[in-house]
Amino acid sequence: MAHLRVPIRRRTFLEMLGSGAIAMVHTNAANGQSQRVPSYLKGYEAQYKQNPRQAAVAWFRQARFGLFLHYGLYSQLGRGEWVQLREKIPVAEYAKLKDTFTASKFDADKIADLALAAGMRYVNITSRHHDSFCLFRTKQTDFNSVDSPAKRDLIAELAEACRRRGLGLFLYYSYAADWRHPYFYAREAGWPAARPAYESPEPTYKWRKDEDIRHYIDFVHAQLRELLTQYGPVAGIWLDPIMGFYARPDLFCIDKTYALIRSLQPGCLISFKQGANGDEDFAAPERKAGAHQRGGELAKKVWEKNRGKPIEVCNTLQPKWWGYDKSADGKHRTADEVMAMLADAEARNANLLLNSGPMPDGSIPPEDDATLREVGRRLKARSASKS
Repeated sequence: MAHLRVPIRRRTFLEMLGSGAIAMVHTNAANGQSQRVPSYLKGYEAQYKQNPRQAAVAWFRQARFGLFLHYGLYSQLGRGEWVQLREKIPVAEYAKLKDTFTASKFDADKIADLALAAGMRYVNITSRHHDSFCLFRTKQTDFNSVDSPAKRDLIAELAEACRRRGLGLFLYYSYAADWRHPYFYAREAGWPAARPAYESPEPTYKWRKDEDIRHYIDFVHAQLRELLTQYGPVAGIWLDPIMGFYARPDLFCIDKTYALIRSLQPGCLISFKQGANGDEDFAAPERKAGAHQRGGELAKKVWEKNRGKPIEVCNTLQPKWWGYDKSADGKHRTADEVMAMLADAEARNANLLLNSGPMPDGSIPPEDDATLREVGRRLKARSASKS
């Protein structure tokens, strides 16, 4: 009997990979099977077999340049990624943005090719920002891209695109801020940006006492488990925002969170900006390498523990915001400015993680595309002149 061939759309196939097929090939240490060396660690195979974490750190020190992407529901409004908090948009009203989220021009292959053209070695994307909308398949909430009109797991698509090109994939995850989850702590409990300053009480917020945070932590840990078992090797988990942690460190079981990540993928690097407990693999200060001075005494103590570890300075091509800001069209940073950023990072022996905020449809702003390609041409020419 002849077998009937049923065509599978490429996107559907990638979502199938994201839900388990990749993980079958790149198994993690938790299931006791052998693990293939991730494609981005080419050249580090021997070290990886001895110690995945050390191999990943060694690779990261040499990576030098990465692409950051802030993309989510906020992109549709074109007023930056903090728009819900700044404009005090009620949870129910903000949630309507999910109904118009199509990501029609989000093209993981084009993004990965752009990163390569710019001379970058890795990509970092907001899998979940402070608004709590997820760009991945999750059983913890229907507030995600798969359950939106897009019907796509964008993380699965980008993971596959990066894997095929030997790029490392980092996943930004909002750990210490959430403007939607019922049980994140109230702004009155320690940090004004923990929740928008609504004029009337937000009916969906249920946090009343410190112990309530356990519901949120359970949610976070379940999602981290999904992110680290659905997409094959992940180069790193990039947690944010550190000020939400510094305001109430007693509410977060950071040691258990890090232990969970490393139990699922020993080679997955961890950063939490300038540091939460000193067990991070690298520090990731914002805009300036000296940003570790923020956060008071705890920040200073943690920084001392992280001294000597790799540093990654993150900055953005837009003048201010990380998520798409339409008012900044035509005012993005130039190739000359990016080259100066790279020179500054190199002088500090640091990596540069450079952000672009994709437009509402998921495409990279044309001026960012042009700038990154020009930077890549200059880096290639500089390399050729030295050889």
